[in-house]
Amino acid sequence: MNVLLIRHGLTQGNLERRYIGAGTDEPLCEEGIRRLRLLRVPPVARVYVSPMLRCRMTAEILYPTIRPRIVPDFRECSFGLFEGKNYAELNGLPAYQAYIDSGGTCPFPGGESQAEFRSRCVRAFSDLLPELRAHSSALIIHGGTIMSILDAFAQPHRPYFDWQIKNGEGCVLDLTDYSVKFLKDE
Repeated sequence: MNVLLIRHGLTQGNLERRYIGAGTDEPLCEEGIRRLRLLRVPPVARVYVSPMLRCRMTAEILYPTIRPRIVPDFRECSFGLFEGKNYAELNGLPAYQAYIDSGGTCPFPGGESQAEFRSRCVRAFSDLLPELRAHSSALIIHGGTIMSILDAFAQPHRPYFDWQIKNGEGCVLDLTDYSVKFLKDE
């Protein structure tokens, strides 16, 4: 059985390269909606989504006839003090430099650590595995959530940041051997 992992469509914050996490519940922008309407996705029986508006909107566009199940722990990371800001606004701040110097592993000031975030996402995915194996399913989630799941499960293993997926793109994770195929490659 396969599970489809799709990153939500573009938001204005994504276009502005901002840290848009659990603290910003913004909608898709017009460009994001337009791109999603062009995306061809395989049919599925079930859809699971992050509670964030951008994911729920993406699910509605891609699978309008399926009522999605909200999975609270699939929400994006809490970026704390970085929330809603971009590189230009954070550049020069000691806390931001410390985060950059850590390779993205130190906790976001006032937010989650990568370890906490990844653990939350992997636990939620693991809890769903029996359902995912029983039904063709799609997860409409965040880039970091996809990276966390693939880092923990995909074979062959690749580093966490190597699993980055663009907005409105996705991959298929085979739940028998945990191989990954990207939709853009099919």
